Amino acid sequence: MKTKILMAVLLSGVVMTAGAVTAQTAPAEMPERPDFATLDTDSDGALTMAEMEARGNARFADADTDGDGALSAEELVAQHTANAEERVARMITRMDTNEDGILQMDEMKPRGGARFERMFERMDADKDGVLSEEEFAAVQDRMQDRAGGRHERGRDGGRGDGHGPRGKH
Repeated sequence: MKTKILMAVLLSGVVMTAGAVTAQTAPAEMPERPDFATLDTDSDGALTMAEMEARGNARFADADTDGDGALSAEELVAQHTANAEERVARMITRMDTNEDGILQMDEMKPRGGARFERMFERMDADKDGVLSEEEFAAVQDRMQDRAGGRHERGRDGGRGDGHGPRGKH
């Protein structure tokens, strides 16, 4: 039982750290959006549906590297990889406080240790300083509920057996 609790706490720490890092890096990881002037190709001060469609067509053409008018799995992966590489480069540039070109753990820690502590305290329902398996499961349930995962499929994730992702309740 102690091993399960320890694993839950460790996993929770990893999940919260990753979530905090994601939260603090999300703006830089968003795809760059063109400004109004870029979309307004005829510079008339108004965007037409044709101008908006032209942007989508250009992005499709960029991804269609063999020019066959279709996107293969390889082309989609290549486009996704290129986008990911750009996001990672921006993330390193922004977070690399010692400017060595790589990220150490201390550079990736969530901002504000007090915030992390408050999150842990909210998760620790019985205030005993550790997270039980039940407390950890309750947090996962709340996160899933906030994400809308259960609104359409029901509590069992759509399987109809009433045994969510952790087996029998």
